[in-house]
Amino acid sequence: MSRVILFLHKIEDALLVSLLLLMIGLAVFQIVLRNGFDAGIVWADPLIRVLVLWLGLIGAMVASRTDNHISIDIISKYLPPGLKRFTGLLVYLFTAVVCALMTWHSARFVVMEKADGMSAFFAVPVWLCELVIPFAFGIITIRYALFFLENLIRIVNHRSLKHS
Repeated sequence: MSRVILFLHKIEDALLVSLLLLMIGLAVFQIVLRNGFDAGIVWADPLIRVLVLWLGLIGAMVASRTDNHISIDIISKYLPPGLKRFTGLLVYLFTAVVCALMTWHSARFVVMEKADGMSAFFAVPVWLCELVIPFAFGIITIRYALFFLENLIRIVNHRSLKHS
């Protein structure tokens, strides 16, 4: 199982790096065309906007796999270890719930966009460009639900060992 997870992590990393290189390359090429030749690629700017969306959300997925999201934990610095474990558990649960809501509502948004039938660039539909939103939030939801369960099990086992 860990081999599969490592393989999926490598796919995430490769996708993130590839999209970043594509975005930078396309943006630089567009700048050279505009400044050097008074020309440009009509579809480059909309594609770059889509790449920014994809990079942000795939980057969030990558950050979530090791729980490296931005957090404000000034309160937890001053809490005793037992209470700190409990508040950490609540943070994981809250994050999973919020991301689950984002998954649900962004999926509904993509369905509405599909019904509109608009295209982002060329003949690429807008909804296809936005599919990354519910996908990324779904992955983040699963990861934080697993963090919650893992820490819940750790707390329960820690308490059962204390009482034995």
